[in-house]
Amino acid sequence: MHSSVVVKQLFDVGSGSYSYLVFDDLSRQALLIDSVYEQYGRDLALIYELDLHLLACLETHCHADHVTAAWLLKTQLDCQIMASQHSGISPLNKNLKQGDPIAFGAHHLRVLETPGHTNGCISFLLDDQSMVFTGDSLLIRGCGRTDFQQGSAHKLYASIKNALFVLPTDCVVYPAHDYAGRISSTIGEERRLNPRIGGKANEEDFVGFMENLQLPHPRKLDIAVPANLQAGRPINDEMPQSPNWAPVVTTYSGVYKIAPQWVAAHQNELHVLDVRTVHEWAEERTTLSNAQHIPISQLRARLNEVPTDKPIMTLCRSGKRSVLAFTILREAGIQQVAHIDGGLLRWYDEGLPLASVDPSR
Repeated sequence: MHSSVVVKQLFDVGSGSYSYLVFDDLSRQALLIDSVYEQYGRDLALIYELDLHLLACLETHCHADHVTAAWLLKTQLDCQIMASQHSGISPLNKNLKQGDPIAFGAHHLRVLETPGHTNGCISFLLDDQSMVFTGDSLLIRGCGRTDFQQGSAHKLYASIKNALFVLPTDCVVYPAHDYAGRISSTIGEERRLNPRIGGKANEEDFVGFMENLQLPHPRKLDIAVPANLQAGRPINDEMPQSPNWAPVVTTYSGVYKIAPQWVAAHQNELHVLDVRTVHEWAEERTTLSNAQHIPISQLRARLNEVPTDKPIMTLCRSGKRSVLAFTILREAGIQQVAHIDGGLLRWYDEGLPLASVDPSR
């Protein structure tokens, strides 16, 4: 059986940044390109949910508009951190240079040195040349700025023309940023249509364009660059704090879930909200001890009936509608809420205690 490469493109709204989780679908070995500190929980949840083994966090360069999550992920998952030998980032597990292969499963990414936006910019080319992750060197109908961090319009022109535009026409371009909702391009498109360097633009045209951009400096420049030179390692090595009211797991969709076993052991400290439908309730009159029953269809109208003096655990038959209940409660401003993973079906399977409900209720 042949393995395939899967790419998950992830977006950070605050910085307009793309991260890429790239993995081999058989071995489940993965690489994460250009992670974002604020998205650490999201990316970690996706890695867990997809049952991946993260080998390394890769940096296309030392970013100036967001802080990387590389140190956090290394601390949590024991992965490596890799970036260009010219990036200034320290400490790295591997200093990357032109031509270096980075293996994951049966595949690898190959390093292309593409300086110009910064002196340490690199791109990552998939082994079959079907896709390239260009960082800020080549963007969709644009390119990285060259007016700070050892930037050079002359170097960037050479990088794009000699390292990227020589790739196959149908090679998919995945950039590190886009501010207009565009997700990918191709080498052929950019070679023809990029307004800064495409078509018949020569080096003089390109340098003249770049020297007259007059862009404001990134808002996070003074914070991001020093932090990224340390691979995103926070002061005092503090990890992001999880809720202290329950050992919840944050899913990729941003929902808090909780294991049934923990709920069973702490029921006196919690409020369980059973949101099964009236029909389900009539058919199966068992639930958790002291649970409150409000059908999901009535929950928005009856929010004032839900006590908030204890953390709320939402429950349904299979763990689907309880996710909607979680969302409704969070939208109402209730913070201490999670849904019971797997619902009553998992509760049954794990042999946890239930209470019968008085038919007169």
